[in-house]
Amino acid sequence: MQIRNLSQAIMAITFCFLATVAFSSNVSAHEIRPSIADFNLVGEDRFEIVIKTNVEAMLAGIGSEHEDTDQAASADAYNALRQLPPDQLKARFEDFEGRLLQELEVKFDGNRAVIGYGSIEVPDVGDLALARDSSIRLTGTIPQGAKTLEWLWPQAFGASVIRLNSTNPSEQEGYSAYLSAGEASEPIALENMVAKGFWQVVSEYIVIGFTHILPKGLDHILFVVGLFLLSTKLSPLLWQITAFTVAHTVSLALGILGYVNISPSIVEPLIAASIVYVAVENILTDKLQRWRPLVVFGFGLLHGLGFAGVLREIGMSQTHFVTSLISFNIGVELGQLTVIALCFLAVGYWFGKKNWYRDLITTPASLAIAIIASWWVYERVFLT
Repeated sequence: MQIRNLSQAIMAITFCFLATVAFSSNVSAHEIRPSIADFNLVGEDRFEIVIKTNVEAMLAGIGSEHEDTDQAASADAYNALRQLPPDQLKARFEDFEGRLLQELEVKFDGNRAVIGYGSIEVPDVGDLALARDSSIRLTGTIPQGAKTLEWLWPQAFGASVIRLNSTNPSEQEGYSAYLSAGEASEPIALENMVAKGFWQVVSEYIVIGFTHILPKGLDHILFVVGLFLLSTKLSPLLWQITAFTVAHTVSLALGILGYVNISPSIVEPLIAASIVYVAVENILTDKLQRWRPLVVFGFGLLHGLGFAGVLREIGMSQTHFVTSLISFNIGVELGQLTVIALCFLAVGYWFGKKNWYRDLITTPASLAIAIIASWWVYERVFLT
């Protein structure tokens, strides 16, 4: 009886935690994405940096402390800026650009460069459910004889990607790096814009894939938890995870190559609906049905398109395309396996063989997940 009461308490706490996380976080079209900075040489001693970024989030003071703009206290200000036509948003930014130039750091051989503001290009308003990426153009002078460049995007503005185009015709690409909020780049050799090595690409994209699951991918986490809850035995779980992995690998590749391009306004609600399905089926059946791996495969295709959106935002290496794709998938799988391991250590190991496991663990947890994901479906269809 004490175990039963303890399990009920655990489930109640878990439900409250998941519900709090879900209803305080909108994982959808207002996600804070990394800013992408392209560095180019202009003549012998000039440089130009074109930064693709969410200017509205910058002006509203929404940065790396939020995964989604709707989480911020200034969400209303952001939404108002999002509705401004290009000319008005340009005017608002030009009043702000002094702060950007003050906080942004570009260094040559360790010495900070003076950067000048060039211009900003703002797209039309378009779909309000989707973030609008503007392009900020900055210019400056390269000191004579400079050997290295360092880049630091202000922490308040979130993560960034720095890309340098190669000046050597024999090189297919230059340098690229994903940097977390407030992280400075390593010194980058300016001579021939030397490209990254194989292991640098592997390690970088594994980290990107893993962090997209833990801690950023709450919807993917709940999907994997839903797969775990049906059975703590390895065999049925392995069939489901294998189907999911193969599917999202295929759709991720097709999405990155441009063969499949579906709007996030369609993909994101369907991803949430896939979580609802898995959770509800957990409640209605106590064993793995023959059709479930096939259904999970279909859902994996949807999740893969979501992963593709992440890589498109970051700017995937073209020279190391296959390496980057495989490494990202390895990172995703490591994230998923970590989720499963945590679930097993939290409940599977201790309670998995108890005759009350389904009644007190699987069903309540699946119900909680179904409620959370149902809210996401509603939110992503009607509120974004």
